[in-house]
Amino acid sequence: MAEREFSWSGAGLRFLFALILVFATYNPEGWSYYHWAIEAMTKGVAPLDFGNLFNDFGRWIGAVWDNVRANGALKAFAGIILIIGWTIYLRSTLLSLGILGILLAAAFFGTLIWLIVDWGLIPTDSVRSVTYIIMVALAAVLAVGMSWSHVRRRLSGQRDVDDVETD
Repeated sequence: MAEREFSWSGAGLRFLFALILVFATYNPEGWSYYHWAIEAMTKGVAPLDFGNLFNDFGRWIGAVWDNVRANGALKAFAGIILIIGWTIYLRSTLLSLGILGILLAAAFFGTLIWLIVDWGLIPTDSVRSVTYIIMVALAAVLAVGMSWSHVRRRLSGQRDVDDVETD
């Protein structure tokens, strides 16, 4: 059963799992599902010849399929696990914050990053560092979405419509 009270350790765990989800899906170091499964599908495959797209597409799909078959079941299983994680986080965030709340959370973290960059505390000359910053901000928005119902209940005393009284 879900925890009824908000705790900082619970929020920290939600943030940690959001970081794991985001960085397991993609990270600039090349150790991610994207690099392992998605990018590897086209590794060594000659790009499509758009001038002869109709005839070349079959060759390209065949070469990609050969790459997919290497560890295909394991890659599909890992992909399903990531999809489940993203579904849980995105659905919970959407239900908890709503579209406006997600936009406000993104604006909050976006302007916070802008402020920190403006103060010169983080470098923006590297695509890698900017990617890391954006990914941490995305994980923060997801963690806020996962924690917001608990925070709102604690601050206002109001419950979500989805809360079921079992006492």
